[in-house]
Amino acid sequence: MPMFERKSITLHYELSGKGPPLLLIAGMMSDSASWAPIVPLLEPHFTLIRPDNRTTGRTVPWNAPASVDLFAEDCAALLEHLDAEPAHVLGHSLGGMIGMRLACAYPARVRTLTLAAAAPLRLERNVALFKTLLAIRQSDAAPDVWLNALFPWLFSPALYDLDGAVAQAAMISLSYPHAQTSAAMAHQIAALDGYAPDAVADLPCPAQALLAADDLLLPAALAQATLGDMPVHITANAGHSIHWDAPDAVANNLRQFIALQEEKAT
Repeated sequence: MPMFERKSITLHYELSGKGPPLLLIAGMMSDSASWAPIVPLLEPHFTLIRPDNRTTGRTVPWNAPASVDLFAEDCAALLEHLDAEPAHVLGHSLGGMIGMRLACAYPARVRTLTLAAAAPLRLERNVALFKTLLAIRQSDAAPDVWLNALFPWLFSPALYDLDGAVAQAAMISLSYPHAQTSAAMAHQIAALDGYAPDAVADLPCPAQALLAADDLLLPAALAQATLGDMPVHITANAGHSIHWDAPDAVANNLRQFIALQEEKAT
């Protein structure tokens, strides 16, 4: 189990695959396991580095100081520790915000940046939503109630057309041994609450955004308005968890984008 000791935390990460380094930064309430659908699609092409952000997974302690700045600092330190810089970076949701901060604060660490269902945008509505979900989770409601309230914001409506799919998703989430606790969830929400977006114009590396047509948390039109001249690809029939709803589209686009940037650099 790879662990990296730094300052006030012990950072857990997963390492697999072969090729140029690709750092995968997970989003809210997620850890390294959240990349499962696209790992087999990317491992033949890249060395995948998948950390558990502070407050998630097997990174401890869960209540270490947390902020987007610290999340990015952890990623930069891990890349240096692994001698894996500059790396390509794929960040989902909050992971995209972290990826932007990483690229802006540590430009030598990042070769390219791909934002998946992410933009330099903090929506007060989403912070309120996460706080409401946390309140449900901390109430006397059954353990799956808060998940059933969360899933429509994460997945394409098509999930609900599959008999038993939602119940299965809840069962998998509840049985995951390293799931974020409610206390850690509150700690991560506080970190998001203090986020101030970076400017796209400040990005020092080639970047692109992969948005989802059915994303309720980050509507594609709203996100695109913040991205300036950054190339944007909108995937149909996908919700906020774009790499779960459309893993092949995400993996294929990422490979093509990185190949194009490498070609331009030669």
